[in-house]
Amino acid sequence: MGFLYSKEDAVAMETELLRDYRFGQQQLMEILGHACAVAIAKAFPLGTLNKRQPTVLVVCGPDKNGCIGLACARHLRVFEYMPTVFYPKRSAHSLHQDFTVQCERMDIPFLSYLPTEVQLINDAYNLIVDAVLGPETELGAVEEPFTSILLTLRGVKIPITSLDIPSGWDPDETSTDGLSPAVLISLMAPKRCALSFSGTHFLAGRFLPYDIQKKYDLNPPKFSGTDCIAELH
Repeated sequence: MGFLYSKEDAVAMETELLRDYRFGQQQLMEILGHACAVAIAKAFPLGTLNKRQPTVLVVCGPDKNGCIGLACARHLRVFEYMPTVFYPKRSAHSLHQDFTVQCERMDIPFLSYLPTEVQLINDAYNLIVDAVLGPETELGAVEEPFTSILLTLRGVKIPITSLDIPSGWDPDETSTDGLSPAVLISLMAPKRCALSFSGTHFLAGRFLPYDIQKKYDLNPPKFSGTDCIAELH
């Protein structure tokens, strides 16, 4: 897997991309959301899904990971999946609002509540995208409705794909107190907590400038052809 990176490293990398390389925040969210959708399509190809309809539930939190989840949902729709978004605590940030409108204008439905009866979720969807809590979230500050949402998601039987870190995990610790996803998509670089993950692991980080890769000793894996993701082993 190579090096594992701290929450502090991730913040520093993103700050440099925004400040020194003049990436835009919306540009980063779009690149990462697209890469996550590509990884999900690779892990769960349309022709292999168990249900008649290619349904996917995308659960979004109020911070950066939720924004990436919204972009991911839109790209999944373009890839002919049928995403539904659960976004219970909408951010007032204009980026979140923009990505929300883009999903709505593509006729992606938004749930008003998440069923607490997990069998309803198992029956309705092929998989869940966990875009609830990211490395930026302070676990001690997590409140409702997210504590109840995580409790419900822990009980589902269908596979979960987590964006960057599994919700409920500390990015800097090798612990598994939160969700137990089948697939993890690390964004830009794997976080330290990924050492505890034993499922299918993808990296979305091909866009990073060479000087950033060198400065942080990223040593990224070899990407195949024009792929924007790589599977880590």
